[in-house]
Amino acid sequence: MIRIRFVYLLAAIVVVIAGLASRRYRGQLPAFVVEYAGDTLWALMVFLLVSTLLAGRPILLRAVITLALAFLVEISQLYHAPWIDAIRQTTLGGLVLGFGFLWTDLVCYSVGVMIGVVAELESVGRWNASNKS
Repeated sequence: MIRIRFVYLLAAIVVVIAGLASRRYRGQLPAFVVEYAGDTLWALMVFLLVSTLLAGRPILLRAVITLALAFLVEISQLYHAPWIDAIRQTTLGGLVLGFGFLWTDLVCYSVGVMIGVVAELESVGRWNASNKS
């Protein structure tokens, strides 16, 4: 179980690097990627972190928990009070909580979680197939 958690955590770190790179190099990327990659990768990272904590739990449970967290964060962007807006103005607060509600972010979060689920199912399927030979 420790090995599986390490793999999830390592994958989350790689996704964070990719997400930060999508912001840093936005001038070199297509507009579609610039617009949607960050939120999609954010949701994938959350899925991987949830999977790190809940390794061994059903994938559907981890996906539902991730989507609930992501949607709650997005909905929280409709709430503006000085204390939470001050948190959002920090680098980490802005990356975690975001700034303004967008319906398209909910789609990006769903796609990000779906990518995580499909990647895991695919990798588990290949691992099982290689162990049968």
